[in-house]
Amino acid sequence: MIIATNVSKKFGKLKALDDVSVSCNKGECIALIGPNGSGKTTLIKTILGMVVCDSGFISFNGNNIQHHWQYRENIGYMPQIGRYPDNMSIGQVLNMMKDIRGKKDMQLDEDLVNRFGLKDMQGKRMRTLSGGTRQKVSAALAFLFNPDVLILDEPTAGLDPVASEILKEKIIAEKNKGKLVLITSHILSELDGLISQVIYMQDGKLCFHKNIADLREDTGEEKLSRAIASVMLAK
Repeated sequence: MIIATNVSKKFGKLKALDDVSVSCNKGECIALIGPNGSGKTTLIKTILGMVVCDSGFISFNGNNIQHHWQYRENIGYMPQIGRYPDNMSIGQVLNMMKDIRGKKDMQLDEDLVNRFGLKDMQGKRMRTLSGGTRQKVSAALAFLFNPDVLILDEPTAGLDPVASEILKEKIIAEKNKGKLVLITSHILSELDGLISQVIYMQDGKLCFHKNIADLREDTGEEKLSRAIASVMLAK
């Protein structure tokens, strides 16, 4: 579904992506992890078309994204920090995005809007919201247009335990519908029981891309953080 082929990107002298090739398919929930500066964010932004690679290419459903911008309509993106107009209310933000993205015959997915209680807070201004409530708005928007692909950047950061579990349940449900979910997270314990594959990056390079079952079998470790540490220490 999404294939990166020999993708490289430099910012000045910094090589943010170094000949990265990876394939992500429908029905998978994939963790994109690595230390700060590993290239995770640059890879996500390249997939989203926000960064243009210097060499190599990314394809979405077999089409090079540089020539087919419409693919973005099939991606729901939850940024790590959602930025919205301060004077707009939650309801106005949701309606604005519906006007921009929505089509008359589109089936909206308002599950998170309802489960997070956002309909009861529609009149609240964005500037008055806590970080956790802003995260709920970002999550609800990512899922709202029923996309084929979800890219979630630190999705549970700032969420209370109940909201975090609601979001995890939603992610699993969407994966089970055959959607592709890409997640970045620094909290590996949050990913246990959620993901099916791991992509680990460091210094702009792809270190490994493994199924969770294979990773645990290869390392003999059940805990995700221990399994990843075992692989990296063996390199």
